[in-house]
Amino acid sequence: MIGVIQRVSEASVRVEGSVIGVIGAGLLVLVCAEQGDTEAQAEKFLAKLLKLRIFSDGQGKMNHSVQDLDGQGTVGGLLLVSQFTLAANVQGGNRPSFTQAAAPADGRRLYDHLVEKARAAHPQVQTGQFAADMQVALVNDGPVTIPMRIAPAPST
Repeated sequence: MIGVIQRVSEASVRVEGSVIGVIGAGLLVLVCAEQGDTEAQAEKFLAKLLKLRIFSDGQGKMNHSVQDLDGQGTVGGLLLVSQFTLAANVQGGNRPSFTQAAAPADGRRLYDHLVEKARAAHPQVQTGQFAADMQVALVNDGPVTIPMRIAPAPST
């Protein structure tokens, strides 16, 4: 599972001109399931995401997670947006290949699983719309942008 995590002061997603997801301070997460990804990877991805210390403490050091913001008087939002293009391979030519992306049914299943687990673990979760043409707006705070990949567990 691949993600691009962006610390934002605000972010939103529009589909067909209507806002379907919006957050204030928090994390905009573009997420892609790849072939062979599992629910366990999605859960590991979420666990890492919720604990990732990329918000500043009182001394300006990145020591707080999105969950720590709740203790600072604000609830950090999560905006989870499915983006299969993160699996792009551009090695072969000028047109990206997306053969490593999960099949649409698997991608939807894993994205829905991630969202379900996120909503159970975090108080403010918004989403995009799987397989829709979305317009994503954000104010990147910092800027802080972190790529993250959770590889499958090694087989025994």
